[in-house]
Amino acid sequence: MRVFFEDTDLSGIAYHANYLKWCERARSDILRLLGIDQRKAHGAGEGFYAVSEANIKWRRPAMLDDVLKVVTTCDAVRAASCNMIQKIYRDDELLAEVDIVAAFLSSDGRPKRQPAEWREAFETFVQKDTE
Repeated sequence: MRVFFEDTDLSGIAYHANYLKWCERARSDILRLLGIDQRKAHGAGEGFYAVSEANIKWRRPAMLDDVLKVVTTCDAVRAASCNMIQKIYRDDELLAEVDIVAAFLSSDGRPKRQPAEWREAFETFVQKDTE
């Protein structure tokens, strides 16, 4: 991803909330790669993922025109949630670490067991981060 002018403040530093946006895009791509169709499940009333916790550690600022890479791993899959670790890099420099819990919710907003095939897809993606 590239840091555009609209992503920055007056000083050319990326606005802090954009890190969450970049991570959301990366998680959405992971779901697609795992064969998880949230839109279809939501439309059928089966449920959806929503972020229930987020912890961010900013290490260095992203700047206007930087090219960023978001590396996403999953370190825990539970009945109704997944824990995702996301790291944002500029080249090899770590800019931010984001720990996200994505809960699976029913259409009325209550926690619900994830579909078994979704949990299985996430299990193939689970790994312990070694950095």
